[in-house]
Amino acid sequence: MDAIIKPWPKTGQQTADTSDIARPTREQAEEAVRTLIAFAGDNPARDGVLDTPGRVVEAYEEMFRGYRENPKEVLDRTFSESEAYDDFVLVRDITFNSHCEHHMMPFYGRAHVAYRPVDRVVGLSKLARLVDIYAHRLQTQEHMTAQIVTAIDEILKPKGVAVMIEAEHMCMSIRGVTKPGALTVTTQFRGTFREDPNEQVRFLTSIRAGQR
Repeated sequence: MDAIIKPWPKTGQQTADTSDIARPTREQAEEAVRTLIAFAGDNPARDGVLDTPGRVVEAYEEMFRGYRENPKEVLDRTFSESEAYDDFVLVRDITFNSHCEHHMMPFYGRAHVAYRPVDRVVGLSKLARLVDIYAHRLQTQEHMTAQIVTAIDEILKPKGVAVMIEAEHMCMSIRGVTKPGALTVTTQFRGTFREDPNEQVRFLTSIRAGQR
């Protein structure tokens, strides 16, 4: 579980998740951007891109803030009473933006998250927050799907968890095969959703209900 919920370490700390490499300083990150500008064929000292390194680093701090956030702190805030509710809870169409770890290009789409509680019910916004935490890291869609499922399963300990993610990847839309509009769909099930095909059908049907 540590590999899933552990945020990015502070400068100087080392973990297996980051290959024992300390986080670079802001100055080092900005210098790396200047190198990339020069590699692209431009002059990093040109007026138009002079402030670009600082802007890029600020954008990275925002887009990859998920490394500094801990899913356990989000999901640990629960309600103990579910008033005899005995069915799954679904939050669908959670929009997100992420970046693929292969090309560091954006991919974006919607996540659908369901769980069947036992005695711990989490606030609905916390499921959306969980998606955001994992989306704001370098990701593969498959890994992100599994991380969301595992976090809910291990922290909330529900009867079952189901997650579907639908996303368009810019590394496929604007480069390589250049197929804009193509969607990648990933699913993962735990507990009752994995054991009972009827629960999977109910989950998938609930997602599509009302969608055009």
